[in-house]
Amino acid sequence: MTATGSRPLRADARRNRDRLLDAAVRAFSQDGAGVTLDAIAKDAGVGIGTLYRHFPTREALIEEAYRNELARLCDSVPELLRTLPADKATRTWMDHFVDYMATKRGMAGALRAVIASGGNPYAESRDRLLTAIGTLLQAGAAGGTIRSDVDPADVLVGLSGVTLTTGEPAKRDQAGRLLDLLMDGLRYRPPAG
Repeated sequence: MTATGSRPLRADARRNRDRLLDAAVRAFSQDGAGVTLDAIAKDAGVGIGTLYRHFPTREALIEEAYRNELARLCDSVPELLRTLPADKATRTWMDHFVDYMATKRGMAGALRAVIASGGNPYAESRDRLLTAIGTLLQAGAAGGTIRSDVDPADVLVGLSGVTLTTGEPAKRDQAGRLLDLLMDGLRYRPPAG
């Protein structure tokens, strides 16, 4: 990522930007859209000028914080597949998806402000999520652990349903059980006989 769009950020500037994004996600998820930018800068350990150098508007910070969370989720797929069998990588990714959705839900007010100002933080979300799920499903099918006839869009709908009904922390155990059921439905079972 670049500060001006033309040259890479220095290492210290990249660290500051990453800290700002982490602080923004925490703040908007916990405190809502009304959190001050000064509070976010302070939590990140930088000055307000540093925040504005990276994110010239409140909406730019909110949108990039959300997109950064989406990227973390989707970009985790190759590492999961490198370190785990495909079916276990898929189930682990499902847990990450639940965490992502909880963060997104917490940021809802802030994201509505971005939309009201003409932005669209969700422009790439569905495509990125379907690509991530498709990669996991293809790896599982190739490895013989996941059925080959599963549509990534159906899995996304199932995951979204789980997170909508079990979104609060008290229901985390239920979310895990429902994800296990979803995963069980994805498993390949050789034909009998």
